[in-house]
Amino acid sequence: MASLGLQLVGYVLGLLGLLGTVIAMLLPSWRTSSYVGASIVTAVGFSKGLWMECATHSTGITQCDIYSTMLGLPADIQAAQAMMVTSSAMSSLACIVSVVGMRCTVFFQESRAKDRVAVVGGVFFILGGLLGFIPVAWNLHGILRDFYSPLVPDSMKFEIGEALYLGIISSLFSLIAGIFLCFSCSPQGNRSNYYDAYQAQPLATRSSPRPGQAPKGKSEFNSYSLTGFLTQDPFVLTARRRGNSVLSCHKEAKYIIIL
Repeated sequence: MASLGLQLVGYVLGLLGLLGTVIAMLLPSWRTSSYVGASIVTAVGFSKGLWMECATHSTGITQCDIYSTMLGLPADIQAAQAMMVTSSAMSSLACIVSVVGMRCTVFFQESRAKDRVAVVGGVFFILGGLLGFIPVAWNLHGILRDFYSPLVPDSMKFEIGEALYLGIISSLFSLIAGIFLCFSCSPQGNRSNYYDAYQAQPLATRSSPRPGQAPKGKSEFNSYSLTGFLTQDPFVLTARRRGNSVLSCHKEAKYIIIL
């Protein structure tokens, strides 16, 4: 039940991370105008995103324009576009794969590879979170560097936009979701949940007498097996192993077996 709970929590966090990554990628508020120094009184405020830039006038009217060319953008913007799109694709693939591998779904219920599929989905979530975190962190670094640089004019300084905060939270959600899905499938849990039926094997064998020695009246046991059945007429001793517990029953057993 603990593993199932981790998978459910991880999947919900992964969905939230995917949704937040897509919204942060489309928002035009990665950078917003900074009102410091001479630019504290201005009629127009600017905000820039990965795909468009907007201008907000003092009258409250906002105009947004999509970039006329993508190849003419700075290299960091182009890299951020590619990484955010790849991050969204990775997280989407992780959601699909994780559904197949989760224990609460009906896919491949009798297969040993079900938990492994969930781990693969967790790895995709981790990759998606990393790809989404890198461009956000890079833009944060650039904004802070230019803001505190005395060489940059006040009119060219920007502050951190809402999209960057959303991108950080979303990437962290994706990373945590991947970790939960990966650690929800332990090898011990796989061995305990999936096991094959045991075939009956003799629990004890009768030792053969030495040459020149008469056979003894009582049988001797020289080896034991916890899985199997032993029948000694008229006394019956049955042992069967299920998991780590041994269920035994006997009826007026003549022999005492120490396990």
